[in-house]
Amino acid sequence: MRIFITGATGALGRHLVPGLVGAGHEVTATTRSAGKIAQLREAGAEPVVVDGLDREGVIAAVEAAAPEVIVHEMTALAGMRSFRNPDKLFADTNDLRTRGTDNLLAAAERSGARRFIAQGYGGPGPDKPSNGQLKTEDDPFGWQPVPSTVHAQAAIRHVETTVPAGVPEGLVLRYGSFYGPGASDVLVDMVRKRQIPVIGGGAGVWSFIEITDAAAATLAAVERGAPGVYNVVDDDPAPVSEWLPYLAKVVGAKPPLRLPAWLGRLLAGEFVVAQMTTSRGSSNVKTRKALGWEPRFASWREGFSAWVS
Repeated sequence: MRIFITGATGALGRHLVPGLVGAGHEVTATTRSAGKIAQLREAGAEPVVVDGLDREGVIAAVEAAAPEVIVHEMTALAGMRSFRNPDKLFADTNDLRTRGTDNLLAAAERSGARRFIAQGYGGPGPDKPSNGQLKTEDDPFGWQPVPSTVHAQAAIRHVETTVPAGVPEGLVLRYGSFYGPGASDVLVDMVRKRQIPVIGGGAGVWSFIEITDAAAATLAAVERGAPGVYNVVDDDPAPVSEWLPYLAKVVGAKPPLRLPAWLGRLLAGEFVVAQMTTSRGSSNVKTRKALGWEPRFASWREGFSAWVS
């Protein structure tokens, strides 16, 4: 098929583009930087330089490529460390999830693209209580109110509502927390420096996904699966109190510090405390069955060891 992928040089895109080409697809791949054209050509794609927020530029690029499938992986997440004010931190990504998504949907309509795959969010957040149950795709995206996440939450919800409604075959992939080659290297650096403590007991449950497993799930979604939302996570959701000390051990660091929730709020902000204490984790049962996909790293335990070894 003819595939148009945005965010092609990002953490996920750099693994997805070779996978799409290797599967026999004809790939047009975008970047905002002319300096990354050679990287895309080397991966086997036809490169296009375009800003996802340039509506007419996006529409023109998509119409020229005449794709059957559009894959939306645009974010601006590189180099992040402090999550005290998520709305400020994610401001550019929020724009890409709202205006950028709308631009691509308009381009899909103009070009006749029938299938649209978009990056959602399945990482940790201030989830609403649910008696310890994992989140499924039937759970609408929704966090407890945290003032600093109003725009981020609205942007994520925008993707989940507009994509399935905007094209004949719209799929949103709720990726868990990325790790692996080229993804979340800052996390390892911070763990080595003991800059990530366990806050409030660390009962918040996280779902991870190794980056090449995420790319494989995205390739599967390009080729199969009904419209809707899919959780792309591994088989082993785990509380912070379990995975963070394990990662510290794997990277050869001292055990993480432990802070009470009140001190965590002062030092890191409400969002981080919620990630550490109320996040629920997600189930991948639907994605395994509907997409015929299974993660190579079923657990972050094996994945972390392979990542930093």
